[in-house]
Amino acid sequence: MVRFCLKVSRPGLWFPTIWLYLLPTVGHNSWLQIPFWLGLLYVTFPLNFLVYGWNDMVDESIDQFNPRKDSYFFGAKGKIEELRSLPHCIIGTQLVFWPVLAYFSSWHMVITLLGIVFFCWIYNAQDWGLRSQPPFELACQIGYLLILPLSCILNTVPFPEVEVWVYLFLFCAQSQLIGEVMDIGPDRKGGRRTIATELGRQNTKLLIIAIVLLEAMLIWAWFADFLFALGLSLFALWLVLDRFLLYRDREYTDIEFLIFGLASNTIACFSMIYVWKAQVFVAS
Repeated sequence: MVRFCLKVSRPGLWFPTIWLYLLPTVGHNSWLQIPFWLGLLYVTFPLNFLVYGWNDMVDESIDQFNPRKDSYFFGAKGKIEELRSLPHCIIGTQLVFWPVLAYFSSWHMVITLLGIVFFCWIYNAQDWGLRSQPPFELACQIGYLLILPLSCILNTVPFPEVEVWVYLFLFCAQSQLIGEVMDIGPDRKGGRRTIATELGRQNTKLLIIAIVLLEAMLIWAWFADFLFALGLSLFALWLVLDRFLLYRDREYTDIEFLIFGLASNTIACFSMIYVWKAQVFVAS
């Protein structure tokens, strides 16, 4: 059961929540305090267990068509009895961490955590969830942005500027669309509608390219960081090669999925280090 729960949390996809948590603490000495490490621990397994576990319970039938499932990178493919036990495990995990996080911060932390639950609910609701109401599934990415106030409240650091929130929303939307492109086959077989199933693989890739290019322009215009903007531009170039030359409308193999996942984690680690060192999003 422990292995199943860990797979549900998708350790291979923890980097976005870690990235969002660390960003507000750049330029501060939060890492010297106990609350920093408690929050960092929460945004790894417990938070992702809540987000992905709830999603797995709703996508039980769709996940049966997904060959990438049953791994620590892309999630579990649970048996019926394992999925039925998930609500109790998720609630129990949150009840362990929520009081501790609130104790080291304030009641605002509880509001933030309830906000995350709210967005999980409207995304995963069985009959009307936004997960199957394109393009409104992108609105639920706001739930990921609540990691920012979680980090700010817990570590007593200032909230980021509006420009940072805009960039990070685009980052989350881009990540959501990449996941939808990867899951377009299983989603169609399971009857789930997403932006990718509606637009098709190639058009969705064009949308992702446009978002990444917009991110690069915003980084250049708002934060005047050439290297970060260049990195995003190179990523956009890879996406162009993928869309027009390498893969086009072809589905990726399982090995390719794994390689891309490992590469994205590696790039994410370097980007976190760079953002921390260069203090890209710190107001001057």
